[in-house]
Amino acid sequence: MNQFTINNQLPTPKRTICLVLLVLLVVGCVQRDVRHRANAIVDRAAMPALEGEQVTTLISDSGITRYRITSNKWLVFDKADTPYWEFPMGIYLEKFNVNLEPEATIEADYARYNEPAQRWMLCGNVKALNLKGERFETPLLFWDQQSESVYSDSAIVITRETSIIKGVGFRSNQSMTQYTILRPTGSFPIKE
Repeated sequence: MNQFTINNQLPTPKRTICLVLLVLLVVGCVQRDVRHRANAIVDRAAMPALEGEQVTTLISDSGITRYRITSNKWLVFDKADTPYWEFPMGIYLEKFNVNLEPEATIEADYARYNEPAQRWMLCGNVKALNLKGERFETPLLFWDQQSESVYSDSAIVITRETSIIKGVGFRSNQSMTQYTILRPTGSFPIKE
């Protein structure tokens, strides 16, 4: 008859408790990981297909560079019901004319681009600069590329060389050179 001796320093009850806790910990971690992967497979729309950090990219149309996008984080959700791009850490965007000169710049703390509608939503400290040097500041801005328009129903401050215009809501062309303030406030210089 063979006898085996287990030489452990822990008494039997403590060893059993430690073994049970270790098994529960491993099983719990494995189950959580399996559930996380299973949810990712089931809800593919909730996962970005592409994730980039410290990204700078050029976007062209018909062989002509139209935009430069710079962002600390870019997520592409192409499996969502309505595919979109998300920039959760902010965005800086330049729009170029046909001579590759910046026509307008926009920066914001957060941005989301709806691909099918070609519509941008920019939120938080939105600042835009047009070709005339006019600076636009608003908490929320929409840019519809199909209609080539920019608009907002939020408060807006436009700083020009000789004046500051304030208001609530505005509509503009996409180069932000022809715009209408919906409810203007403040003082306006008038030439006599």
